Amino acid sequence: MAIARQVITSLQADGTDLLGTKALAVKIADESIVSGSLLTVESNHFCVLKGRGAVLNVYETGQYALTTPDKPLLGSIAQGFFGGSSPWVYEVIYVNRSKLLIRSEGVATSEEMAEMYYQVDYYIHVDTKEAALELITHMPFNGHWIDIKEVADYASPAIEQSINQVVQVTKMEEINEHIQEVRELVKAHLADFLKTYGITLNDLKILIMPKDERMRELISLQAIGLSAMEAVRYYLALKMAEKGLVSAPNAAAGVPFNVGGPATGFYPLGAETGLSEKK
Repeated sequence: MAIARQVITSLQADGTDLLGTKALAVKIADESIVSGSLLTVESNHFCVLKGRGAVLNVYETGQYALTTPDKPLLGSIAQGFFGGSSPWVYEVIYVNRSKLLIRSEGVATSEEMAEMYYQVDYYIHVDTKEAALELITHMPFNGHWIDIKEVADYASPAIEQSINQVVQVTKMEEINEHIQEVRELVKAHLADFLKTYGITLNDLKILIMPKDERMRELISLQAIGLSAMEAVRYYLALKMAEKGLVSAPNAAAGVPFNVGGPATGFYPLGAETGLSEKK
């Protein structure tokens, strides 16, 4: 924030925006904010002016000369008595109205009590002046900021509850079949929750997968048409092949490995493999 010649703006000296893409609101309290100060509001911001805890005005895009109660009540005598600064501290709160991306992550449990990792990416924005007031009224400031991490922390319980509502009664391998149902449920609950804070939910993407890497690989093998037992054998064979073990094909086929087997391969010949020696 820059205050030069009593000009208040959210642009910094290098031209960058004070809010950027990570902050939803920033609060500026300065004794030099008095009647006649020039307030600049960028096209992607709202601005709320507060004095002694009360909201004095909410501004949209533009440039405004502030009128605060100090000047008509106290005038130049009070200004001189207080050393040229306002006896009351005024707060200028800039609210970001751009769309911001938030990510929430967590763990849910399937019907078999298997841990499932989920990742939810969603876009939010503050749509109106009334919504900006709702935000600063209901969402506390972390110092001088409300950032997207704070919004994610507040929204996490609502997201987790919605996901568990479906995941906890669904078998692990069937969860992706219900992903659209989970998405719609999370979107509805999250939109209602964020509305309390004046935040509009725009869009949402959700990803759910087994937390354990081995389970993810086994399910991927089953997805190409292998049975559960075949998936286990092929998973074992792949791990053995990574270590350079020559018996990996036997693990995939589910047959024993003979150290003195035929030179043409590692599979023993016989009915159990479906192969027979050529006469």
